[in-house]
Amino acid sequence: MDGIDKLGLSTALAKARKSYQEGGIPIGAALVYHGSSTDPKDAVVLGCSHNSRIQKSSATLHGEIAALEDAGRLKAEVYRGSTMYTTLSPCSMCTGAILLYKIPRVVIGENENWVGGEELLKSQGVEVIVINNAECKELMGKFIVEKPEEWNEDIGEIQ
Repeated sequence: MDGIDKLGLSTALAKARKSYQEGGIPIGAALVYHGSSTDPKDAVVLGCSHNSRIQKSSATLHGEIAALEDAGRLKAEVYRGSTMYTTLSPCSMCTGAILLYKIPRVVIGENENWVGGEELLKSQGVEVIVINNAECKELMGKFIVEKPEEWNEDIGEIQ
């Protein structure tokens, strides 16, 4: 991972840990602007958050959606110079938001516990990178075992 990816994934992972500590679903995300630069000094975290469905009784506050909300209203060119970092493969809703704003790159902490819209993202020209981060896997796996009903609710599954 380069410096910008370390910044983005570590920010997302910190938010996932926070959500877990609050009793929520441990998925974090960060939107990082870097333009065409690969220098971490040029990177800016525009927004970061975590899945807040449980904490806020929300139907839509998945990590990526919450990170976009935290970033606020942005010009189209800002999204196109940014990367979305997420600790878990993005669901259909979050994939749709990434496609809507034409975010060109998504870095995923892990996709062993669940695979979302990665193929759709790739088919639309989005660069998708899966890091296979051990802490992301462990944190999500632990939550799924501890609270399967809340996990199934989050991904729209009936138990």
